[in-house]
Amino acid sequence: MEKDKEIYEDADPIALPDNAFRELGEDEHYRPLMHPARDYKEVTPYSVTMGLVLAVIFSAAAAYLGLKVGQVFEAAIPIAIIAVGCSSAMKIDQPLGQNVIIQSIGACSGVIVAGAIFTLPALFILQAKYPDLTVNFIEIFLSSLLGGILGILFFIPFRKYFVKDMHGKYPFPEATATTQVLASGQGAKGASKGQAFTLVVASLIGGVYDYVVETFGLWAGTLNTAVTQWGETLAAKTKLVLSCNTGAAVLGLGYIIGLKYAFVIFAGSAFVWWVIIPLMGTYGSEAMTAMDPSQIFTDYAKMIGIGGIAMAGVIGIVKSWPIIKQAVGLAGREFKGGASGVTTVRWQRDISMKHIVFFIAIALVAVLLFFWFGVIHTFWQAIVAWAVVTIIAFLFTTVAANAIAIVGSNPVSGMTLMTLIVASAIFVAIGLSGTSGIVASMVIGGVVCTALSMAGGFVTDLKVGYWLGSTPKKQESWKFLGTLVSAATVGGVLLVLNDVYGFTGPNGMVAPQANAMAKVIEPLMMGGDTPWILYMTGAILALLLNWLEVPALAFCLGMFIPLSLNTPLLVGGGIAWLVSNSSKDKALNDARRDRGTLISSGLIAGGALFGVFAALTRYFDFTFDPGISPITLQWLGLVAYALLIAYLSWDSMRAKVEPK
Repeated sequence: MEKDKEIYEDADPIALPDNAFRELGEDEHYRPLMHPARDYKEVTPYSVTMGLVLAVIFSAAAAYLGLKVGQVFEAAIPIAIIAVGCSSAMKIDQPLGQNVIIQSIGACSGVIVAGAIFTLPALFILQAKYPDLTVNFIEIFLSSLLGGILGILFFIPFRKYFVKDMHGKYPFPEATATTQVLASGQGAKGASKGQAFTLVVASLIGGVYDYVVETFGLWAGTLNTAVTQWGETLAAKTKLVLSCNTGAAVLGLGYIIGLKYAFVIFAGSAFVWWVIIPLMGTYGSEAMTAMDPSQIFTDYAKMIGIGGIAMAGVIGIVKSWPIIKQAVGLAGREFKGGASGVTTVRWQRDISMKHIVFFIAIALVAVLLFFWFGVIHTFWQAIVAWAVVTIIAFLFTTVAANAIAIVGSNPVSGMTLMTLIVASAIFVAIGLSGTSGIVASMVIGGVVCTALSMAGGFVTDLKVGYWLGSTPKKQESWKFLGTLVSAATVGGVLLVLNDVYGFTGPNGMVAPQANAMAKVIEPLMMGGDTPWILYMTGAILALLLNWLEVPALAFCLGMFIPLSLNTPLLVGGGIAWLVSNSSKDKALNDARRDRGTLISSGLIAGGALFGVFAALTRYFDFTFDPGISPITLQWLGLVAYALLIAYLSWDSMRAKVEPK
């Protein structure tokens, strides 16, 4: 729009402004690092090649490590660090825009891997029990590719709402850390040398801290009352435990999320661990009372969280309906020639909505043909499966984006599990069951899981681009190529890993999410019990939370994620609140808060990067026994965590108000 262009016409490039991470006042505008009215190098042979190379490397690494150690590391931050390092070493001209493209293409790896390994290994797991169940490369590849494409296309119409209209209203923890890393590579033209130094120091502290505890175990990685004698007695009699992960990255995540959302997330976790689990463990069946709290959480209480997430998603869809209608309405107006869909400001230019609708139509036809000829082979059953995927993937796109924007973690496995349950119930009703029903459900689950994973990951990329001032259209266009390469890599890696290791037996890969999917899908398709009452309990709870005006999705995320990972979010959020209210001088409080955000971004970045090193160390079967008793490890962990908290608080308070 011309008015937007005039706002930025005379401005000079500056560092990230003080309103980058807060809500804008009336008539206040955000000015990104790259001048919105000027053109920069973004899509170049260097940036595309580098992005694709990193997509291949991180797809293979993330798939292998995710299946071996049970956790997919976030690829966006390590890729951003590598992009900054390479552009500095190679003295690339105008590196910022190119680094954004590298990060955006390369980050396809993490989201495609998550969509694939959470679901598709379940086919190999069940194949050992049902030999007539078949799986091949084309099924894995197309499931990942089509899911990724749908996730991109379904999210683009919502870009403006999430990254611009909601500026400062969501914490975007992962996007914040990635932005700080990319901005630090600008030197004097972007972040100041002092800011870059602070980020590097925090990254080294967070990375080394997390690596030492993960690799050498010199102190407890998780503080847990059950380790002590009194805590063990308490857990045995009442199933009550208190745990807190001592990792630097999770503490930094809590700081950026802030006290408001961190408290709601922790409240959901506390409700499950301190109310639901003790009740189940005390008054449940004899088999349940014999379980430890973690097993009760995994087998029963977590299912309430899944039901809550599903209902919170439905509530989110209802609340987002005006936005959904607006996006659909824009597409309709473009077809009638009532809107061009293109702004004159490069910084806010998306792919034309006409093209988006056209590409969505092609993608949906491809999905239908894939289901019909490649998976189900009966047209009307393929139509039903296609309708399930289309509706769920589109409607839950906003839910996935909301989750990433709030907590930086996409509950994609929970939403996919609910999708599998709903889809399987529908398939059984239309006569699609047995091993053919298992294949259909898991492939369809893979498409939905990848679509939601991509939608959640893509909001991070586009928010990073918004803060830094890149062109959304270029990010959106080249995301498809990254998805293609990542899907092909993941498909090949899964087949190789199944041949070499397998996903069952004592020497098999862990694949916890896929094993959970297999556990749920088998009784549905082969006959068995499904915990509908637990899902319904979670759904009713989400409705009550919404009625009480409590953020239902954040609360239910807390119910789904283990207590040990939610407690440090509250600690980090508490530090953020104390730092932001440590003085009567608002400008000084803002400066301290922003410095804390920079330090926390460093802790997250260092933890993410060194987490890859720690996983690789475990891959080479390195073991180290410090020979320290569990109680001593707990005390050492408490001391180490206290020192980490002291560092974050002290260094944040060192901020000074810059003279104007």
